[in-house]
Amino acid sequence: MKKSVLFLVFILSYFADFAQNNLPKILPERERATVIDELLEDKMTNLLPKLMRKEGIDMWVIISREYNEDPVMKTMLPAVWLSARRRTIMVFFDKGEKEGVERYAIARYDVGNLLKGEWDLNTNPDQWDALMKTIKEKNPKKIGLNFSKYYAHADGLTYTEQKEFMDKLPAEFQSRVVSASNLAVNWLETRTEREMAIYQQICRISHEIIQEAFSDRVIQPGVTTTDDVVWWMRQRVTDLGLETWFHPTVDIQRYDPENFDHLRTFSKRPQKQVIMAGDLLHCDFGITYLRLNTDQQQHAYVLRAGESDVPEFLKKAFKQGNQVQDCLTENFKAGMSGNDILAKALEQSKKQGLKGVIYTHPIGNHGHAAGPTIGMWDNQGKTIGSGDYPLNTNTAYSIELNASVELTEWKKTIRIMLEEDGFFDEKGFRYIDGRQTEIISIPRVLSGVK
Repeated sequence: MKKSVLFLVFILSYFADFAQNNLPKILPERERATVIDELLEDKMTNLLPKLMRKEGIDMWVIISREYNEDPVMKTMLPAVWLSARRRTIMVFFDKGEKEGVERYAIARYDVGNLLKGEWDLNTNPDQWDALMKTIKEKNPKKIGLNFSKYYAHADGLTYTEQKEFMDKLPAEFQSRVVSASNLAVNWLETRTEREMAIYQQICRISHEIIQEAFSDRVIQPGVTTTDDVVWWMRQRVTDLGLETWFHPTVDIQRYDPENFDHLRTFSKRPQKQVIMAGDLLHCDFGITYLRLNTDQQQHAYVLRAGESDVPEFLKKAFKQGNQVQDCLTENFKAGMSGNDILAKALEQSKKQGLKGVIYTHPIGNHGHAAGPTIGMWDNQGKTIGSGDYPLNTNTAYSIELNASVELTEWKKTIRIMLEEDGFFDEKGFRYIDGRQTEIISIPRVLSGVK
């Protein structure tokens, strides 16, 4: 091997190690499985009974077939179960505060250590008969099934499974079947204390990847394209043994005649643009780790020759994005609907002379998770259904929005598009790993060099 090639390999390895050392610890697969199962056991033991009693459902039945899993069931499978098996039926029966919630799998085997298998083929060769036997024995007052008009997350019971279930269910139980929509949403949206301890580190990993992507380790102005950065981010996540839950985006706003439309970030973005000095970059990026998701949008500026800092007019514009964030999160009040929070936040931002658009969503087991919708990018009015859902404590959100700012220096309007992950509890709202308050500069200014 030539010396130049050896040197290149050394340099690449050095920077890979250096970048890895900047990141929080990422667990190997076996340790991840242990953590996932411990989090799930904690949630089933300590949270699920409270949620079932809150909704008045004493039996929750979740039914799925392999590779067509109910979104809720996916979050309840042990780490070593990557899918349901054949038909998997989970039954949770609340015997009251003293005896707690019993957990059964109407299956030929246990679901890990979480649910006990309760299907004896010698007694009930048919799986549906085995389920009906359990229902008759427990005699629940309300049987919750996962069907929902407004939440896909809570609508996992397929037409076929619902029909077969109702055809087998004895007549005296038919009127006891209710939608478990709110119970399913509560299960998905509520974060435990241990999950939140872990979530901060997951958000930090995501932040660090953005910091690295928006640096001269990745970007060479005049050469690197936005698409290059996007695929670098995808590859970086894969190399770390993690996953993205959506394809990242990187886009540019700059001093030119082009009228930037923020809709490009959703569907009309050019596939690639060469990054140049003087560009304001924006990314949308998120990872999945330990069954939790991040969703973050940040900005960077490529310094021009002779510049040692981001221009003041861009700094001022960026602050308006932070102000819209404050207008939103200051209106987080338990029990308020997503629609009401949106209306109050928009009214407050308008009074402050801000032109904000808010499209914030819950985050957790899913990127676009279950819970209250607080605006949509194409609807700043009421969102029927999910927008009427109340803000509950111990829930996480991606604070996603933009502020339109007129730049006389560029003779155009730009949009400061921000997204950061936050948590709401009895103490109020906080960002899980902080939020961007200053535009990242590319390259970083070296200490002692002018």
